[in-house]
Parts: sequence; C-alpha cells; structure tokens
Amino acid sequence: MKTKPAVERTMPSPSKTSMNILFALSLAHLLNDMLQSVVSASYPVIRDNLSLTFSQIGIIALVYQICASVFQPAFGVLFDKKPKPWYLSLGTSSTLIGLLILAFAHSVYMVMVAVAFVGLGSSIIHPEASRLTHYASGGKHGLAQSIFQVGGNFGGSIGPLLAALIIAPYGQEYMVVFAGIAVISILTKRPITKWYAERIKTLKSRNAPKEVIHRVRLTKHQVYYSLIILLVLIFSKYVYTASLTNYYTFYLIEKFEVTTQQSQLFLFAFLFASAAGTLVGGPIGDRFGRKYVIWFSILGTAPFSLLMPHANLFWTCVLSIIIGFVLSSAFSAILVYAQELLPTKVGLISGLFFGLAFGIAGIAAAVLGKVADHQGLEYVYRFCAYMPLLGFIAIFLPNVKPHR
Repeated sequence: MKTKPAVERTMPSPSKTSMNILFALSLAHLLNDMLQSVVSASYPVIRDNLSLTFSQIGIIALVYQICASVFQPAFGVLFDKKPKPWYLSLGTSSTLIGLLILAFAHSVYMVMVAVAFVGLGSSIIHPEASRLTHYASGGKHGLAQSIFQVGGNFGGSIGPLLAALIIAPYGQEYMVVFAGIAVISILTKRPITKWYAERIKTLKSRNAPKEVIHRVRLTKHQVYYSLIILLVLIFSKYVYTASLTNYYTFYLIEKFEVTTQQSQLFLFAFLFASAAGTLVGGPIGDRFGRKYVIWFSILGTAPFSLLMPHANLFWTCVLSIIIGFVLSSAFSAILVYAQELLPTKVGLISGLFFGLAFGIAGIAAAVLGKVADHQGLEYVYRFCAYMPLLGFIAIFLPNVKPHR
C-alpha cells in the first residue's frame, strides 16, 4: 500500500522578507558568537594562569558545549509553544553573568561555572534567533539563514582577534570589557523585541491569518531517513570543526613555535573565511537545491583537510582559510533542509541541530584533548582530516522542496 506524503501545518510567514529584522538578528548572532568565541580563544591564557593540562581544557570545553547544547531542543520546544519577546535578552544576560565570573575565576571549577553560564546563554539565543529568522524570511529561508549565520560566523572570527588584542597582553581580568559588550548587545535587541511582540499580538488576535499548509513530497519514513543522514553530516562537520576551533592555536604554537597572539591571528583568518563562505551557501541552496550545497561543502573540504597536517606554516594558514570558506555553508543548508522537512517544529529543529552541533563539538573537544595529551596534536589533526570524507552520504538525500 502506497504511503501518503506527510502533510504539515506551520505558522504563516510574512509575505515580504523583513530585511531590517534579519540584519538585526544577524547582529544579535554576531555579538553572541563573538562573546562565545572570546572564551575559547582565551583558553591558552587561562591554561597558563591556572597551570591546566590539555585534558582539563577539554573538560572545560565539554562543560561549555554541554550547557550550550543539551538544553537547546528543550528551549526550542518551549519557544514554539510559549513565544515571548524577551527570550533573546534573557540569553545574553546569562552570557553576561558568565563573562563576569570568568574575568575573576582563579580555579578550574570557577572557570567551569563561568563557561556554563556562557553556554546557557548560547543555548537560549541560537534556537530562538534561528526560529525568528525563519519567520522573518518571507519564504527565502536559505537567504535568511545565510544572513543570520554570517553574523555568527563573523562574530566568531572577531572573538579571537579581540582576545589577542585585549586578553593575551593584559590578562584574564580584562574579560570585563566583553561583559560591557554583552550589555550593549541586550540594548541592540529592542527592534527585534518590538517586532516579535507585535507579531505575537497579531497571531493571537481574532483576525490572525489562517495556518498555511505545506505538503512535503516525502513519506514519513523518508523524512526520518533524511534526518538521520543530516545528523551524520553534522557529526562529520563538527568533529573536524572542534579540532580547529579548540586546538588550532595550540597546534600552531607547538608545531611552528608561533606566539599566542600570532596563533590567535591565524585562528581569526580561519574564522573570517568561514564567515565569508556562509553568505554563498544560502542563495545557492534556494536556487539550485540544498542537497548540492551540503554535499559540496562537506565532501569538498576533504582534499584540503588531508593536506593540511603535512603543510608548512604558510600553507597551513592558506589551507585553513580554504577549509573555512568551503565548509562554512554546510550548517545553514542542513538546518533549512531539516526545517523544510518538519515546518511545524521550527524551534525544535533549530534547537536540536544547534544543540547537536554544540554537543558533538563539546564531546569531540574533550576526547581530542585526551588524545592530544597522549599522542600529540599532530596525531589529532591527521586523524580528524578524514572526517569530511563522510560528506559523500549527502548524495543519498532526496531533492525536496515544500510547496503550498
């Protein structure tokens, strides 16, 4: 007996793309990920101050990633069922508390508490901001997510640069500067809060537009099968990404004997290239299909990742920039693909995929830190170089686009 295609109902998206709201959400993402990346970029300074091992750095990264991942699906469900305009400000407030604690942390346990607060802030902001991006897209979901993601990636690239200019030369206490930026971030969310409050009020009114029905040209079995493939791709991408974001600075310091500040500048170059590449994937996915963006983005990274452990300092930097540019568009394409599979659960999907991304990265950071202590960082990079090869399974994703 032939299975009928799944029929989904979702909140109506505005007929016109709200570009001003998309840019405001991108700015919110930029400031959030900038503050988040400052924490990981400051690991060398924290390690020197507290005389920590790579294993302890890995555990700190794990605590942060768990708090930034485990709660995201739950928050996503809450945001879908009980929308409130102040959730984004709540998330930034948690980050603010964590940065203040981290500035004056003098033990590994205080550092763990600090990164837990920072992680919870991220756990709130990512699913909520991504959900609002979906609703402000006007149907241009790939473009909207690219605008949103480029803010986060650009912010993530600025963090190490600021850490090199402020934290490395002046010390951990100067983390209070970034706490001040968190206060500014809360103030910049007012346009989003006002827009979403009006949207909630409209949806609750008697004259609210009826729900839009989207038919996904897949059976339920195909939907679940596609989600499993997407999760494997998330695993591949974020295990490799964890090796770069958490240990790239240590790798450069150990192998090429660069200074901490120089290593953070190299990390900035990688993250900046990631930000630039993000803008490309969304519009291409809208036009030609997200499957091809996902496939090329992950599998296309493999030749460069396999070469990088054998390169000198110059080519290591060049290859990391190429890797960042090519790999960066994968997540927004994966996220929009998954949202189109389950359009009534945008918050859940956003929380689940952001949560898995952070969770996998956190577990990978802890495991790779342990391996680095016993086998060395060069061994870690030789092993992780093979992870992008898993991108070949994207060929099994169906070409699908929801229609009304």
